Amino acid sequence: MTGRRDFLSQPAPENYVAGLGRGATGFTTRSDLGPAREGPSEDQIKEALAKRAAQLGFGGDIAGKKDDDDDNDDRYQDPDNEVGLFAGGVYDKDDDEADRIYREIDEKMDKRRKARREAREIAEREEYELKNPKIQQQFADLKRGLESVTEDEWAALPEVGDLTGKNRRSKQARQQRFYAVPDSVLAAAGSAGELGTIVVEDGAASTAGGSSGQDGTMTNFAKIGQARDKVLQVRLDQASQNGTTTSGSATSVDPKGYLTSLAKSQLPESAAQVGDINRVRELLESVIKTNPNNGPGWIAAARLEELAGKVVAARNVIARGCQHCPKNEDVWLENIRLNEGRNAKVIAAQAIEKNNRSVRLWVEAMKLEDDARSKKRVIRHAIDHIPESEALWKEAVNLEEDPDDARLLLAKATELIPLSVDLWLALARLETPENAQKVLNKARKHCPTSHEIWIAAARLQEQLGQGEKVNVMKRAAQVLVKESAMPKREEWIAEAEKCEQEGAIITCGAIVRETLGYGLDEDDDRKDTWLDDARGCINRGMYETARAIYAYALRVFPTSKTIWLAAADLERNHGSKEDLWQVLEKAVNAVPRSEVLWMMLAKEKWQAGEIDNARRVLARAFQQNPNNEDIWLAAVKLEAENGQIEQARGLLKTARQEAPTDRVWMKSVAFERQLDDPDAALDLVQQALNLFPASAKLWMMKGQIYEDIGKPLQAREAYSTGVKAVPKSVPLWLLYSRLEEKLGQLPKARSVLDRARLAVPKSAELWCESVRVERRAQNTKQAESLMERALRDVSKPDQGILWSEKIWHLTARPQRKPRALEAIKEVDNDPTLLIAVARIFWGERRLEKAQNWFEKALVRDSDLGDSWAWYYKFLVEHGTEEKREEVITKCVGVEPRHGEVWQAVAKNPKNARKSVEEVLKIVATEMH
Repeated sequence: MTGRRDFLSQPAPENYVAGLGRGATGFTTRSDLGPAREGPSEDQIKEALAKRAAQLGFGGDIAGKKDDDDDNDDRYQDPDNEVGLFAGGVYDKDDDEADRIYREIDEKMDKRRKARREAREIAEREEYELKNPKIQQQFADLKRGLESVTEDEWAALPEVGDLTGKNRRSKQARQQRFYAVPDSVLAAAGSAGELGTIVVEDGAASTAGGSSGQDGTMTNFAKIGQARDKVLQVRLDQASQNGTTTSGSATSVDPKGYLTSLAKSQLPESAAQVGDINRVRELLESVIKTNPNNGPGWIAAARLEELAGKVVAARNVIARGCQHCPKNEDVWLENIRLNEGRNAKVIAAQAIEKNNRSVRLWVEAMKLEDDARSKKRVIRHAIDHIPESEALWKEAVNLEEDPDDARLLLAKATELIPLSVDLWLALARLETPENAQKVLNKARKHCPTSHEIWIAAARLQEQLGQGEKVNVMKRAAQVLVKESAMPKREEWIAEAEKCEQEGAIITCGAIVRETLGYGLDEDDDRKDTWLDDARGCINRGMYETARAIYAYALRVFPTSKTIWLAAADLERNHGSKEDLWQVLEKAVNAVPRSEVLWMMLAKEKWQAGEIDNARRVLARAFQQNPNNEDIWLAAVKLEAENGQIEQARGLLKTARQEAPTDRVWMKSVAFERQLDDPDAALDLVQQALNLFPASAKLWMMKGQIYEDIGKPLQAREAYSTGVKAVPKSVPLWLLYSRLEEKLGQLPKARSVLDRARLAVPKSAELWCESVRVERRAQNTKQAESLMERALRDVSKPDQGILWSEKIWHLTARPQRKPRALEAIKEVDNDPTLLIAVARIFWGERRLEKAQNWFEKALVRDSDLGDSWAWYYKFLVEHGTEEKREEVITKCVGVEPRHGEVWQAVAKNPKNARKSVEEVLKIVATEMH
């Protein structure tokens, strides 16, 4: 023990760091926060490591090696920092190419690994989801089963709660509370229901609780009755005092007054908006005490008392307000409103005495008077005090019954207030036309920036019959532009519509003609802007303004076919026949190369029964548009409809020579078919096919002609050759398939449709026909399989016909509505699908909904004839005669041209001469 060195008491060696030899470094704990000892520096650590290395015999190699390692680490931390071996090298094109090759190899390997990696990740994710399904997936079948739950079953479900016995008992125990009850309460409760008494000999009664009256429990029923009568009398006296009249002479309760007092004691409904009356009253009292000159505070306080049913208090409050705010007209007006009769007049007089320049107070004082004479006296006093008030002069004029007196007042008013446009216009209306012109001239001098005065001057010229000769609005536009007071174009259109409503048609047109182009440059889309303006006027029923807009637009764009068609449409719907002819005549003269306008004019003449004029129109059209196939065919139709068969045939022959198009040849073949001359039709169609072998309609017509004359084999050959020549024609494939099916060659029909789907992929019509072929062959399973394939192959916007077929022929009746809902989610706003939904409601006798869905289908596509036919068939059973006539009229106006059944009926040669109404009725009978 004595030889052991006492090192603990010795000082530490220089640069000694505890634990440094075994690799430990200093650290700081939570207890060292604050004045903690600073650890060794970096130099001290290096020196200690060097000493340790020297003791172990490594010498200075360790430090050098460490430096080399550090150097190497720094060297290769950044791959672009090439030092050492390549420090003096030059980065040339070969290095660049090598780097690019290595980079491409890395990218290619990464892509190869990426595909395998993604596939592996997908497989792992699927395996994980299969082993660990989500709660939503576990209950998916149960959620689907909720479809069969009825409303009664759903309503019978118990409320959500904790049904465990332990929690329920503890909750009930918490709700129950027990208190210690005194014995006196229990005794009183025990004797509360006892009614037994004991009658003693002297006639008195004692309770059952005592056998004698010595205990003080004896009761005198006579005195109890007298006391009860006194109490009742006191209550009646109190009620009579509350219900007496003002004189105090009544001794009974007034029922009406009693009910009135009850009503007044209750707050009105609006009291709920104020909330706590007392709290608001204190707040408002603080406001008026703090600032007694605040008029709105007094008004609010008075209205609060009125709201609380204290009218007298409200009058007192507002009277104090008038004393504190004698110059505030709002406070005086509130005081007048709260008072009635003579008191109101007295208050009005006091108010005017304090504020004799207040127009509102004078007008209110005038309204308090009962007779017209007193009103006039008050308003004239007001004008004496405020002669420049326009409102007072207007009130004075309105009080005058004699026009001469009113004219004198207005003349004086315009002298005193020369800038009032309303007074000038009122004076002009009361004057004679000659004097009115002078008045308006004076008004223009005083108010050069008022467009109302210029419009009034234009209307005056129209009344004098000078509206067409004197162009007032042109001068008005020039002056207003010079004065920088030109209103906007929309304001001018509104003024024009106002003139049209008041019957000033010439002024309406002049306004539009002189102001419609203001503010629009040539760079702006003026045509579309004016067309939108005209459509807006038509929607508001302002047809004359719309005509004026179209007329101005045609002056700027005289060769615009769009504007001419819009103007003609306006006249057709809202004008006369002569106006329509006049517009179309101007149109064909302005745009002679437009065959549409020529044919519209010819059609209008023809429908009016003027056949010769229609021929002349077409002759003029031929001169302007030689060899135009539309005009040729219109001339043929005109002659054919009027029974001129040979002349129509000659026109077609000339058209085939002058304008040899495939359409002219098709019309020639169709014309011969209508005349029941199949030989001539076959000859023409063969000639046409030699000229136009790629015309699908010619091939179809050839096959149909052979079918009509009973030669199905030749028809098959025609269709077969046609689909080879025109493989993209869906109707041609359909005719070919139906012919094979009609001949009993069902496998051949399937083969044709398979080839058709290869030639025209994603065609809804071809898929639907394939389904129908299987359905007609009683192969329901195959039809359903084809339908599923069709819904996967055809794009969603074109699936309407497929869903309609599936709903009506491949779905059981109870499941049709859910299937229709699913279809609507997939295919939105398809007219065929909308018709299918309407038919479902029709079958369920929900007629109003069915009618709404039919109308939706017509709005979606009015050119689909099948929709019109279904709607008409529905109205035949469940509609009125007026509704059926309305539908027929709209259908005739639209002239639908498409539809599966509609086209088959309309293009039948037997129905060639039938009108749209007749075709509609035929198609409606064939719908099933």
